[in-house]
Amino acid sequence: VKPRIVKKRTKKFTRHQSDRYAKLSKSSWRKPKGIDSRVRRRFKGQFLMPSIGYGSNKNTRHMMPDGFLKFVVHNVAELELLMMQNKRYAAEIAADVSAKKRKVIVERAQQLNIKVTNWQAKLRSEEDN
Repeated sequence: VKPRIVKKRTKKFTRHQSDRYAKLSKSSWRKPKGIDSRVRRRFKGQFLMPSIGYGSNKNTRHMMPDGFLKFVVHNVAELELLMMQNKRYAAEIAADVSAKKRKVIVERAQQLNIKVTNWQAKLRSEEDN
């Protein structure tokens, strides 16, 4: 049974005055420290600041929309750890794993009935060779 994932806030918190300067990225949150800062003093109509109350439910934290939790795998031995947990965890092959090793990991995951989130990455069909 897949638990219902409730996010209290899906929008990223906007950095104060990031609309004024192009060099400031919108999503790189920094806490305002100024003595007169309207955002820090939480005036109405200003950007919201992150706080602990926006945290996710402990049961559904880090959960993907399909109900699985990600587990990064670098080799077949690490994949074997998920053998008994294949209903709760999904494997994600690390970015630095070669295409050759990836193929082996994906085949073993199918045997163990483990979901792999990025099984098609670095995969080339036979006619491409």
